[in-house]
Amino acid sequence: MAFEVPPELEKRMDEVITHYPVSKRSAVLPLLHLIQEHFRYIGDEAVTWVAAKLDLEPVKVLEVVTFYPGFRQSAPGKYHIRVCRTLSCAMAGSYDLMESLCKEAGIDRSKTDHHHPIAVSEDGKFSIEFAECLACCGFGPVCMVDDDFHEKVGPEQAAGLLSKYSS
Repeated sequence: MAFEVPPELEKRMDEVITHYPVSKRSAVLPLLHLIQEHFRYIGDEAVTWVAAKLDLEPVKVLEVVTFYPGFRQSAPGKYHIRVCRTLSCAMAGSYDLMESLCKEAGIDRSKTDHHHPIAVSEDGKFSIEFAECLACCGFGPVCMVDDDFHEKVGPEQAAGLLSKYSS
């Protein structure tokens, strides 16, 4: 099955490109954000599609995708969790929170690394990754489930947090 961008999404992208009359290359970031917003991740076919749309070599798009940690290159779970691991959150217990969330969601993080930071539960309901600073240093540990922000989440609250998204 070929990668297909819905007409309404492509229309939004065409409008965004008009904001960059000097160089279409400048539209790479906004187009990637739109792709990820719609498809939830940016796969190889999407990289190739964006490159063709902007008359670029695919490697020029791929280098942007791989540089920014906010872009996902593999499909996340239905609910994607990001746990802050910077100093203040780490000191407040974010590593213990990560362990508890993984245990409660049935996620095995043993195969994650820098290039594949996302781990997905077997049922596909949850995915998880560490994030570099979620900008709430005084209220750690913090995490996000999709775009929902959660402050002062202790490891003992992991099951309750996940249950909010299970129903």
